Amino acid sequence: MAEKHKKPHAIVFAYPLQGHIVPVVHLALKLASHGFTITFINTHSIHNHTSKAHPKTGAELFAKARESGLDIRYTTISDGLPVEFDRSLNHDQFLAALLHVFSAHAEEVVAKIVASGEDVHCLIADTFFVWPSKIAKKFDLVHVSFWTEPALVFTLYYHWDLLRLNGHFDCQDCREDAIDYIPGVKAIEPKDTTSYLQETDTTSICHQIIYSCFIDTKNADFVLCNTVQELEHDTISALQAKIPYYAIGPIFPNDFSKTIVATSLWSESQCTKWLDKRPHASVLYVSFGSYAHVTKNDLVEIASGLSLSKVSFVLVLRPDVVSSDDADPLPVGFKEEVADRAIVIPWCTQREVLAHPAIGGFLTHCGWNSILESIWCEVPLLCFPLYTDQFTNRKLVVDDWKIGINLSNKKVISKEEVSDNINRLMCGESKDEFKNRIKEIKKTLESAVSPSGSSEKNMLQFIKDLEAKIEKIAHAKNSNCNGHV
Repeated sequence: MAEKHKKPHAIVFAYPLQGHIVPVVHLALKLASHGFTITFINTHSIHNHTSKAHPKTGAELFAKARESGLDIRYTTISDGLPVEFDRSLNHDQFLAALLHVFSAHAEEVVAKIVASGEDVHCLIADTFFVWPSKIAKKFDLVHVSFWTEPALVFTLYYHWDLLRLNGHFDCQDCREDAIDYIPGVKAIEPKDTTSYLQETDTTSICHQIIYSCFIDTKNADFVLCNTVQELEHDTISALQAKIPYYAIGPIFPNDFSKTIVATSLWSESQCTKWLDKRPHASVLYVSFGSYAHVTKNDLVEIASGLSLSKVSFVLVLRPDVVSSDDADPLPVGFKEEVADRAIVIPWCTQREVLAHPAIGGFLTHCGWNSILESIWCEVPLLCFPLYTDQFTNRKLVVDDWKIGINLSNKKVISKEEVSDNINRLMCGESKDEFKNRIKEIKKTLESAVSPSGSSEKNMLQFIKDLEAKIEKIAHAKNSNCNGHV
């Protein structure tokens, strides 16, 4: 009799951007802790960045995970561009390589693993890849799509044909009234949809990827989402009526501020000692994420507003935050002006900083990882979305959950407004209101990941459903073989 409940072996592909790598690494660790064999595929470029940033980890990023008993193998492939190519500066060429070239490298590595005699069962890949269902089908693998953003953003993209049909997207003169026809979504203003759904030019490489990847995802066997059922209940329920959709977030490491796998693409500066000397909840943490760029003018106004506010702060300033060509975009004399109450660093361990008791607020670009981490640490948010899902994430934070405020309510930001809103978040009468509200949302997250919580139950249900699907494929294969003897 065939061995029942054979250990599932998943090939996992991480999308080569920092904000996607972090949750997919933690998903791989979580599945491995549930008994999966994982083969984790990184790009040469991401591996190179990570190895340089963490020289002590050596060539094998998952070595510590394996030492702890987890069955995780690791390999790297080309994304179609030379390792030294500046992907941030040449965003469109980078995405074009992911759209047109990367699938060949992905298929080659899957073929090699399968040909080695390894019993592989499923392919887990970021939803933004355009090829997974085709490759999964070719090698008889179960296709699991992993969505690293909120379900609300997923469903807006999933229904872009409805948006087009109703004149809210991809038309000469798009409607400006509220969108009230997406299943499971309350009326949403066009300004609160993702940046790509607001753009008039829909021929860009980003649009091509979104169209293609959502066509591909409609063929996925399962979709995993890094969100919490209770936070997006109606949206998730409506999606579940169409596809097998599992809310399994927030996907964090077991020890929130530490991880056994290096995921940062830059070396991390330590600011713990500096924070240790600051009063409780007195410091504003400022970071614009790992990839998006800030205009020079906006950065100058924000820096001037920080200076004007008199609040203490940690400012994370990536070397390419404005452009790879502008090494020092801060106003002249700014660092000297704020030296007694601020620290400016190129990168840091964000979870460690947010978990520090001195942090009282987070000025953020509204990346989804940042929002989940901030909620977990009960740190209210000051929202400054830059592009992609961040506008929709801002809506959830400010309008729906009321755990933060906008950095600016105007098209052009000013230092005065920045300063006023920093003080409103950090010192104003509403400070306690935000704190109490975020405590409630944190309880929802904690409850979801507890042993009897929704995310834990959904994860176990997904594993059960996946194993049933694997068995069904194996049974069909055996039947075919027997039928051709």
